[in-house]
Amino acid sequence: MRNGVDTATLFATLDAVKAAPAAARFQFRATNEWLTGTHNRSTIHGFFGVGEERAHERAFDLDADHPAVLVGGDNAPTPVEHLLHALAACLTAGLVNIAAARGVRLTEVRSTVTGDIDLNGILGPDPAVRNGFERVSVRFSVAGDAPDEVLRAIVEQSRERSAVFDMLTNHVPVDVEV
Repeated sequence: MRNGVDTATLFATLDAVKAAPAAARFQFRATNEWLTGTHNRSTIHGFFGVGEERAHERAFDLDADHPAVLVGGDNAPTPVEHLLHALAACLTAGLVNIAAARGVRLTEVRSTVTGDIDLNGILGPDPAVRNGFERVSVRFSVAGDAPDEVLRAIVEQSRERSAVFDMLTNHVPVDVEV
């Protein structure tokens, strides 16, 4: 165990995927239900992976809402704040795994993720303004038993391998049906 990561299992997983690439195909799912106003709840439980249907050990409920200034009840973070959390969580998990694989013991990993958005787009007054974030910034503070340049390289490799970073920075087709 290094940084809370079972490195033997990590390397065994990597070897298994190399030996059977089809085992790496996963489908994650969330179901969502409107509660009231802008408040809604997603439940995450089942997924497909390693060739079969699977489930988390328990279901996870994630609420989303808008603050009162955006006509919500402020019952939970906004959907865009969940996206910032997803980016921070993905980058953090990746860098912890990479550090463990490289034999680096971490003593601190903190990040602040900010997203700038102009509501003139999503609210409709200016159709030339995009609906989503104009810019997202991530600032890490990382400490461990390696030189700063090694820690920076670990963060960079995490960025290169992050699924959430990839989805935010590359076009991902999204199908919506009713």
